[in-house]
Amino acid sequence: MQQAQKAYKGLAMEGVIATWYAKNTARDVRRFKEVARTLFERVAPPARVLEVALGPGYLAVQMAKAGYKTAAVDISQSFVRMVGENAKKAGVAVDVRLGDAAALPFDDASFDYVVCMAAFKNFTNPLGALDEFHRVLEPGGQASIYDLRKDAAPADIETEVRNLGLSAINKLLTRWTFRHMLLKSAYTVEQIERLGRQSRFGGGSVTMSGIGFELRLRK
Repeated sequence: MQQAQKAYKGLAMEGVIATWYAKNTARDVRRFKEVARTLFERVAPPARVLEVALGPGYLAVQMAKAGYKTAAVDISQSFVRMVGENAKKAGVAVDVRLGDAAALPFDDASFDYVVCMAAFKNFTNPLGALDEFHRVLEPGGQASIYDLRKDAAPADIETEVRNLGLSAINKLLTRWTFRHMLLKSAYTVEQIERLGRQSRFGGGSVTMSGIGFELRLRK
């Protein structure tokens, strides 16, 4: 029997690794607030928003606070638990589920917006994930994928790491992660544009900012 393909590249974000990631990302929530503001300009509450591969759920909680009907899905049991805890502490409701981005546990046309931050490069079935984003969106719904660019300049990455407010040892670990894991998995702009065209969306627009990009799609 052929073994099923793992849904993600690299290490499983569980246990100690998930806790380390959550603590480091919690030190700098600027990007989550910036994305929340951007989405607010594009779709008004109480729109239905889904975050895919959300990690500890900082953006999902921001969206729920703003009045959106917020759902979330992640392949990590540790992150699903953390999201539930973070939402409870914030006094908001987030419908968080365990699942694969390429097989979302939601019905067709369930959402007005789908967002994915800093995780798309780790999907082993990126085209399947894009097609699932399309499936769960209402006609006219939008999707945004934010991630690292493969050609991000070393100086810009160094600035990004420096601005995270990490300890010396965590700066070293984060630099190593960028160099040996994240950049190797990241997409070029041409590659992400090609995936958009190959998907059920039929194409999208790419905007570059800092070390990353946004692929914006519409059903």
